Amino acid sequence: MGRKGFSAAGLTLGFSLFFMVARTAFGDVSYSFPEEMKRGSVIGNIAKDLGLDVNRLSARKARIDTEGNRKRYGDINVNTGELTVAERIDREGLCGKKASCILKHELVLENPLEIHKIMLSIEDINDNSPRFKIDLIEIEIAESAYKGAVFLLDEAVDADIGQNSVHSYSLQTNEHFVLNVRSSMDGGKYSELVLEKELDREQQQELTLVLTAVDGGTPPRSGTVAIHVTVLDANDNAPVFSQSVYKVSLPENSPLDTVVVTVSATDADEGQNGKVTYALGQGSERVEELFSLHKDGGEITVKSLVDFEEETTFELKVLAKDGSGLKSYCKVIIQITDVNDNAPIIVLKSLNNPLSENALPGTEVGIINVQDRDSENMGRVQCSVQQNIPFELVPSLKNYFSLVTTSELDRELVSDYNITITATDEGSPALSSSKTIHLSVADVNDNPPVFEEQVYSAHVKENNKPGSSVCTVAATDLDWRQNGTVVYSLLPFDVSGAPVSSFVSINGDTGVIHAVRSFDYEQLKSFKVLVLARDNGSPPLSSNVTVSVFISDENDNSPQILYPSPEGNSFMTEMVPKAAQSGSLVSKVIAVDADSGQNAWLSYHIVKATDPGLFTIGEHSGEIRTQRDISESDSTKQNLIVSVKDNGQPSLSATCAVYLLISDNLAEIPELKDMSYDESSSKLTFYLIIALVSVSTFFLTFIIIILAVRFCHRRKPRLLFDGAVAIPSAYLPPNYAEVEGTGTLRSTYNYDAYLTTGSRTSDFKFITSYNEGGTLPADLTVKKTRTSVDDLERLVISVNDSQV
Repeated sequence: MGRKGFSAAGLTLGFSLFFMVARTAFGDVSYSFPEEMKRGSVIGNIAKDLGLDVNRLSARKARIDTEGNRKRYGDINVNTGELTVAERIDREGLCGKKASCILKHELVLENPLEIHKIMLSIEDINDNSPRFKIDLIEIEIAESAYKGAVFLLDEAVDADIGQNSVHSYSLQTNEHFVLNVRSSMDGGKYSELVLEKELDREQQQELTLVLTAVDGGTPPRSGTVAIHVTVLDANDNAPVFSQSVYKVSLPENSPLDTVVVTVSATDADEGQNGKVTYALGQGSERVEELFSLHKDGGEITVKSLVDFEEETTFELKVLAKDGSGLKSYCKVIIQITDVNDNAPIIVLKSLNNPLSENALPGTEVGIINVQDRDSENMGRVQCSVQQNIPFELVPSLKNYFSLVTTSELDRELVSDYNITITATDEGSPALSSSKTIHLSVADVNDNPPVFEEQVYSAHVKENNKPGSSVCTVAATDLDWRQNGTVVYSLLPFDVSGAPVSSFVSINGDTGVIHAVRSFDYEQLKSFKVLVLARDNGSPPLSSNVTVSVFISDENDNSPQILYPSPEGNSFMTEMVPKAAQSGSLVSKVIAVDADSGQNAWLSYHIVKATDPGLFTIGEHSGEIRTQRDISESDSTKQNLIVSVKDNGQPSLSATCAVYLLISDNLAEIPELKDMSYDESSSKLTFYLIIALVSVSTFFLTFIIIILAVRFCHRRKPRLLFDGAVAIPSAYLPPNYAEVEGTGTLRSTYNYDAYLTTGSRTSDFKFITSYNEGGTLPADLTVKKTRTSVDDLERLVISVNDSQV
């Protein structure tokens, strides 16, 4: 008979059972409650029973776990702390005929990790009626059967246990048979049909009786079966088994058709009455699914794979029946032995992902639970992670491990980890499984920007356009996203008394440095810029670098002629003795160029001369020398136009006029005697009169000196005039830089002037040269200092410009 729903009275009885709560010494808890409670029904307040804070259950991720993949029948309400029914609980389906039905659950709490065992004891209710395996029991009884003969009847089964199982049998009233109820070895009830009045086949060949099985529940349930009795000739021996109980062991996962055990029964009768056949007695459907019985040979074989983790023991009732219907029973107990057929199961309970890279060693990353359904050593598991990673597994509570860091992390070196956890049991052979956990490392702003170069150098041509690019600085930051985003700026700094921001600017995103103004090499040759690179982290990190900017010279300055004076209303006149021979130095053009390098390399050229073949000029020295000896036919007045060019591209130039007088005495030149004076030079005239008196006084001495010079000249012709050029010191720029070999004024040419007897009307001078070692610095500007020689010069410049 099929399972029936339990009645309202059964519910009342079931729920009238109070919940029993037991606390163990280790903080675990047990509950007893009836099966078939509705989902959501409250089993008990587990938070109260365990002394837990209800308000922290949600924060501690309270949950009910089970071992392996078994169904979870209990759940926890984190708001109230109540343990409730999560799934329909059928005790018969879960535990069969076991006297005790225990469901093992675990209450898992985190922060800190805490585990409590929960034992759910399922109490039976009378929700199943007794039933017989067959609807009709057929018995053949010989008419020779004597009074008191006993005939074993099929046992009724009730899925319930204890008081709710089969309690009694009753037989329909008849004149031939009575019912005898007995208890079996396993505590069950079975019935025997006892012949009370002998049968007479000639009077009645068949009888039909009704057998009723009643359980002990409240209210009781019952099941019936019909007994069909056929009266036969005599068969007075029933089969007898060689053992009343067979006990065997069977390894789990045994192959199909494996012979578990062979039962054997004999019958003393002969012929058809002594032929024995076997059949499985009334039992659970699960047993009939797993095992089969050969009806003639008595071999019990494996019909479907058995699993130790599902069921460890099976009990079978085997029926032996002879040809006339006489029966006997035996019990077969099959003990399932465990083999290592379950690999460990790795369950990730929690994981802190991503993990900050500044996490301290020993930080808990996650919680791992490892389960193995095998028993004894085969269920013991060792757990580990791969080497060369900064993580390890630390055993915690039962089969729980904490994944913790072993050293500091660095996202810039490793940003992600694939952590492979391997669990191996102690079976033989050992089984193992692995699980890979992906863990990301969260960035922390722990790296400042780093420039690609320690020092930057930039070269910019002068006269550049404002806004032009000077150079580009680049810094990288190993951090991620905004922690690695670099912004550039200029540090405050003064350049020649002005802020650096008035010279250059920088693009904060690209690091390109732009010129704010046009540079002039002659004013500023170089300067330094401090660039700051800052990331966008919190707090931000920064670094700086020095950029040296060098201004390149361009040929933007023409040569400047210092001597002779380039001023238009005056000219300088040099006197050349008539005895000057070829190669004599008569004058020198002095010029400078504010540019530098090859742009300041000067060359001198005579572009126009009164007598083109008489004088030559040193291309790089500017020294004017005679090309040949002076002759009487040469013109007294010699005018030279000298061009000074620099070496730039394109070349720039300047010109000047050099006036030479070929004479041994200024008085010989009548134009100088007739010079007119300006009224504004009255003071100068006074000095001139004094000078003329002095010249007259020393005129005779001068003639003697001239004669001596001529005499010496005949012996050493070139000794007198080499270097005898009068260059007023007022035309030399103080501290002006000299470029060796370029034609710019050399420090070796410094002259002392001596007035002659004709100096009243001229600034011609006999000079002696000397050397002074030092080169003049280049950072000072050219200045002119007018002296009394200039006043004398204005007297000499009475000569008509046209004559010059």
